[in-house]
Amino acid sequence: MKRPDPHPNRRAILAGLVALGAASIGRSTVAAAAGPRLTRPLPTIGEQLPVIGMGSWITFDVGDDAAARAQRVEVLRAFFDAGGALVDCSPMYLSAQEVIGHCLARLPDTSALFAATKVWTMTRALGIQQMEASRRLWGVERFDLMQVHNLLDWETHLPTLIEWKAQGRVRYIGVTTSHGRRRDELERIMAGQPIDFVQFTYNMADREAEQRLLPLAAERGLAVIINRPLRRGALFEMVGNSPLPDWAGEIDCANWAQFFLKFIVSHPAVTCAIPATSRVDHMRENMGAAYGRLPDAEMRKRMVQYVESV
Repeated sequence: MKRPDPHPNRRAILAGLVALGAASIGRSTVAAAAGPRLTRPLPTIGEQLPVIGMGSWITFDVGDDAAARAQRVEVLRAFFDAGGALVDCSPMYLSAQEVIGHCLARLPDTSALFAATKVWTMTRALGIQQMEASRRLWGVERFDLMQVHNLLDWETHLPTLIEWKAQGRVRYIGVTTSHGRRRDELERIMAGQPIDFVQFTYNMADREAEQRLLPLAAERGLAVIINRPLRRGALFEMVGNSPLPDWAGEIDCANWAQFFLKFIVSHPAVTCAIPATSRVDHMRENMGAAYGRLPDAEMRKRMVQYVESV
């Protein structure tokens, strides 16, 4: 059985899958494997960040729906309970920032939060206005990370972010792309601009980043956030009903989500992957990838070969 895609257009399919229960092949709701939580150091001060974070595109855009908001509180609770820290959002995600703020206000302890959002507009004045609005929506004193979303007007916004970082208004700054777009421009920014983070797409089906972006990030000492790590559910469709290989236990994978995510975060240049989900059981599956053993280079090749063969 395929892991459901949380896109709203698939809600009817999702409802049917939920009704079938938890008997899917290769599935487990175990929160984490045995062993310490896996983290990676951030630039400059070496702060450690858990390798699995949380994205919020589509999944937290639920508006004023009280029941959906209550469910997102539980999703975020499961994230923190399993040792999560980085939560990523954007003004592009409509009501998601307000919903995240709603959820954070209803949790007893959010001290682990590493708050990351983006600026997604034109002009300096509108960018500042948008970033201040985001802080109010989240209910945080300052963001840990502010990023220029999909490089939109980055030449204008990056000087503002550099200024804000110097003033202590944000801790880290970066830029993002998705879907493999604008790689050449992203490379130029990575090579020549004083950023701390870069965010782009990388997963078992989209591995172009291995050629230039990931090596460049390692060379420049940039933290790397990976978006679309599960390709919006398409990776589960690729493997269909195929079981996990027996040797998946060698890297402490109890389900396909952990298999896909551990492939990503085992790359030495990756800091954190940010899968998005609207379900507590899927959050627990995802967070299991933040514990236990990671594949080495030879195991990573074996993982790719297995997925390509099913």
